[in-house]
Amino acid sequence: MSIRKHIPNTITSLNLACGTLGVVCTAMGRTDLAFALMLAGAVFDFLDGMSARALGAYSPMGKELDSLADNITFGLLPAFMLFKAMHSVYGAKEFFVWIPLLIAVFSGLRLAKFNVDERQTSSFIGMPTPACAMICGSLGCYLALWPGTGFAALALTPWFIPALSLVLCFLLVCEIPMFSMKIHKGEGMNRDMVLRIIFACIAIAGLITVIAAGWSWTIAVFLAFTAYILINMVAAVCAPKKTEK
Repeated sequence: MSIRKHIPNTITSLNLACGTLGVVCTAMGRTDLAFALMLAGAVFDFLDGMSARALGAYSPMGKELDSLADNITFGLLPAFMLFKAMHSVYGAKEFFVWIPLLIAVFSGLRLAKFNVDERQTSSFIGMPTPACAMICGSLGCYLALWPGTGFAALALTPWFIPALSLVLCFLLVCEIPMFSMKIHKGEGMNRDMVLRIIFACIAIAGLITVIAAGWSWTIAVFLAFTAYILINMVAAVCAPKKTEK
């Protein structure tokens, strides 16, 4: 039996373990550890695909396992983090406290759609679950560690997180094209590459601004992936419309 073919699935399982432990940490009030585990899961999510390509170890099981792991790490975990933030302030009686959990449902729909959509080979149609998770996870971590700041006061109003959750749910299943962070072999200076460069420049500028202002680094993550959404939406609006022949 070749050990090589099991390496990608093992890495994917580590992603799943990170997501599961992240949910437990969130329930225990350690949102900072939960976000760290989400970031570790994102690294494993990147490495499993890279290892599968390098080793030629693709398998139908690996594809399904990857989606299951992503739905925990980038679906359930970020949804639970935002729910926990709302629950800590308003309790369980208010209906809007439960709205963030819809992110877990729509993440599952997003992943199922991705698995059967042949258009999403090199880029995405709709927001990828890791991008959604980074927005939710960074915000959830920030609210847990710095609850007394001005932005936290805004984010913990009854409408901010529920409204954000509904917008993210829409973006997960919408038909807006969004670029992938992965650079494919032989890819030149195309539309997606230009958008990646713009994103990288904005993310670096945001990080420098956050450091200079003495803010939490989690704000840099939140701003970067918010910029990711805005860049793709502007690109979609500005894209030339296809003419019918």
